Amino acid sequence: MAMRQPKTRDFDTPAIPDRLYFKIGDVARICSVETYVLRFWESQFPQLKPNKSGTGQRLYRRRDVELALKIKQLVHGEGYTLSGARQVLEQAPAQASNRPQPQPVVLPPTLPEAQRESQPQLTLLEANSGQIPASAAATIAQVRAELREIAGLLASPDPQPPRRRPRLVTMPSKSELLFPSF
Repeated sequence: MAMRQPKTRDFDTPAIPDRLYFKIGDVARICSVETYVLRFWESQFPQLKPNKSGTGQRLYRRRDVELALKIKQLVHGEGYTLSGARQVLEQAPAQASNRPQPQPVVLPPTLPEAQRESQPQLTLLEANSGQIPASAAATIAQVRAELREIAGLLASPDPQPPRRRPRLVTMPSKSELLFPSF
């Protein structure tokens, strides 16, 4: 007896316009669902959290629109229940974290033309041997020190704003009455 495969429909992924924010009606048009469906999905999927404007209007970012399209594809296309689609989406970040992350590329600092000529050039053998010339090591040490200083400045608490001083000048009182009569 063969196991039944879930019905899968091919959905053409619509083009998402290049904008910073999308209103709920725009997202509904892109996903081909009603706005109340998007509001319901917000209550069912904790990952779907659009920002709200000062007037309470939902403002979706591009990642929210992509997530709504993914939810639609899982629920309508692949036949998942809402709880099944929620589980698939919760497992997706865990699978993404298992992938090897690309290592950042460290570029050498740009030197002015006069200094660049005085710097010794690395030959291919020196570069592949892993040995760093003394001048490059000194430059790296200087950059590290500057970065530590910047990190220290950023980590320090913000300075307190100056307190407002009370006025030192008092108004001369000609009489004890608040509103003197003329």
